[in-house]
Amino acid sequence: MNVLGIETSCDETSVALLSDDNLKANLISSQDFHSKYGGVVPELSSRAHLQLIKPLVDEALSKAQVELSGLDLIAATAGPGLIGALLVGLTFAKGLAFSLNVPFIAVNHIEGHIFSGFLMKDKPEFPFLALVVSGGHTLLLYVKDVTNIVQLGTTVDDAAGEAFDKVSKMLGFGYPGGPKIQQSAYKGDEQKISFPVAKLNNKYNFSFSGLKTAVLRYIQKNYSNGSKIPESEINDISASFQKAAVDALIINTETALINYDVKSISLVGGVAANSRLRDEMLILSKKYGKRIVIPDQEFCGDNAAMIALRGKFLFEIGRQDKLNVNPYPSLVEGYFQ
Repeated sequence: MNVLGIETSCDETSVALLSDDNLKANLISSQDFHSKYGGVVPELSSRAHLQLIKPLVDEALSKAQVELSGLDLIAATAGPGLIGALLVGLTFAKGLAFSLNVPFIAVNHIEGHIFSGFLMKDKPEFPFLALVVSGGHTLLLYVKDVTNIVQLGTTVDDAAGEAFDKVSKMLGFGYPGGPKIQQSAYKGDEQKISFPVAKLNNKYNFSFSGLKTAVLRYIQKNYSNGSKIPESEINDISASFQKAAVDALIINTETALINYDVKSISLVGGVAANSRLRDEMLILSKKYGKRIVIPDQEFCGDNAAMIALRGKFLFEIGRQDKLNVNPYPSLVEGYFQ
């Protein structure tokens, strides 16, 4: 079974070809030009997707040595994401499915991340706990099976990745912030500054707005005259901020591990590439004797391989979408149980 996956939810254009359980191609074109604007510009993102989508589809088919006529299923991200960006990939996929007369599946982007661990040799085992951490989303989920997903907690304000980007801007690193904060943190003392970890009524929910503001207030208090922050101080701020952000994620995950009987843990999403978070999750998994699955770096960020795989899972249980499905730019309240 040959499944073509298309992902255009934000600033990566990605096309993948999954043949049965073998990933034959996973092409990702990142729109690096957004860095000069300090964040993703939606209109520019949409235009770039328009230019890249067909060449990437052609390249993926060529790499996988599969003809268009050999496709059995087409899956594309329908949301959440940027509406214009979503429209490019979704419309292209629907048109291709119609012309080839093959089934079409509209995939929820977050579900793609949740099941991205199944792209690994050692796969998650149901039921598992999924921590989804990205630039736009932070979710703690209890995954019972392929279709039964229970939301335990989410962020009440900023997503973890968003907080990394905003603190990066404060420190003069620019966008994207995650890799730059991590690089700086390697050289800093994470015990130097005590930044807060939010405690909420829902013990599984997250909040990163206060942490972001605490970093801003620290900078304003100590460098109010506009003086340049020394590099050593920038490194300490980065390390201390990263520690607080990771601690918040680990504390809630540990609470869920205590209260839910799971067979494995999965750390997914763009921020899953952060080495400190990965290390702390490994420590946590050993503490509770749970197997942990963390996708390779290639599958942490937005990628079409996870979309193709999720589409395949849904098709195998009888799902098939009509071609009039619309994109949805944000998660609908209560989407997960």
